[in-house]
Amino acid sequence: MKLSYALTLALQLLTVDALTVPTSSHPGVPGVPKTRPRINVGPKTLKTKLPKVSPPRHKTCHVKGGTSDDSAALLKSFHECNNGGHVVLDAGITYTIGTVLDLRFLNHVDWDIQGTLTFTTDTDYWQANSLKYKFQDSSAFFAIGGKDVNIFGGGVIDGKGQVWYDLFVKEPTAKRPLLFVIDGLEGGTMSNLKQVNPPNWFNLVANSTNVVIDNMDLKVAAVGNAAKNTDGWDTYRSSNVVIQNSIIDNTDDCVSFKPNSTQILVQNLRCNGSHGISVGSLGQYVGVVDIVEDILVYNTSMTNAGDGARIKVFPGAPDNVTMNSGGGSGYVKNVVYDKYDVRNVDWPIEVTGCYTVKNAAACAARPPKFHISDVLFKDFTGVSSKKYEPYIATVACPSLEACENIRTENFQVKTPKGKSEAKCSNINEEELGLDCTAAA
Repeated sequence: MKLSYALTLALQLLTVDALTVPTSSHPGVPGVPKTRPRINVGPKTLKTKLPKVSPPRHKTCHVKGGTSDDSAALLKSFHECNNGGHVVLDAGITYTIGTVLDLRFLNHVDWDIQGTLTFTTDTDYWQANSLKYKFQDSSAFFAIGGKDVNIFGGGVIDGKGQVWYDLFVKEPTAKRPLLFVIDGLEGGTMSNLKQVNPPNWFNLVANSTNVVIDNMDLKVAAVGNAAKNTDGWDTYRSSNVVIQNSIIDNTDDCVSFKPNSTQILVQNLRCNGSHGISVGSLGQYVGVVDIVEDILVYNTSMTNAGDGARIKVFPGAPDNVTMNSGGGSGYVKNVVYDKYDVRNVDWPIEVTGCYTVKNAAACAARPPKFHISDVLFKDFTGVSSKKYEPYIATVACPSLEACENIRTENFQVKTPKGKSEAKCSNINEEELGLDCTAAA
């Protein structure tokens, strides 16, 4: 195969013409739009065209907030303004959700968050009553879904995460809710908002198609006990998703492509403090088939991070401690990281074919049931951290057959001492194009 094969596949998926859909035309710090904003998806766009038109809304519902629990008022407004309405959380008002909300019934609705949306800190209530997801034992304060839903407004979504960070120290298995869940949405946008201190992940996009996320500002600011598992965005069982023009300052994956994420475009992100932009983890559950395919990460920077570009796959059987530690199967195909700048990143590239397994012997005892192919790391620049000097990459595959056509092209990353060596196992080193000097 030619060096540019994976990139060629990506270009079959993507085009360079900008596409306008309903949300903001200006990247940077979120502003307060007076009307529904508009997004320019670009410079890359999905080959499968996103819906261009979101019909005008014919009714407006201003939610009365400022109480100890505004959940009932929110739910009432969403029912009253469903099927063509505009729900407004007014500037200068704090709206508190203290009761779990299932908002997966919306059609042709704009949610205009101009004020502050937050949540009660009754950890016992939320653990008992939050929406539950089997995948990675997740839970949520609320979930929003339906058809043609736009979320914007320039306001703040505050997860009041510190109480949950403190709880985690005492109860590591506590069910900490995800801050914002889009679940079962067909066509929609989220833009021009600030999110702070989530108890767990910032955002999950699940079971959804044709979703554009633009101009978001995500920040963790823990005081005392550290924040845990604060992924910026996780996609799951979703396709045709764009995440762009956003700033993420967190403590876990900047973006993570969870099982059955296909045709995802991530571009123009500034990530700080994270674990990188990751494929996976995959293969966690016995008998479950996971795929990730047709992914492009373009024009992104990664600073002060554990990883830059990462792929992580569980072993082919669970361990003797928990059944949720491997045993699934599937594949990763056509993943491109293009124009990627790293600064103080421990592993600019990390491919782990036996995630959570400590050594090659243990991996051989539980070989993964995954095939990873057509992966390209292109136009990487910057400097790694000194942690793994002189290495700038680790690529560990369980077998040569498990990993095919994994390549770098114009990879210019150095360590602080100017080195650029790699750790490699079970990989075609000529195709990879790195200086493999040690086993991964």
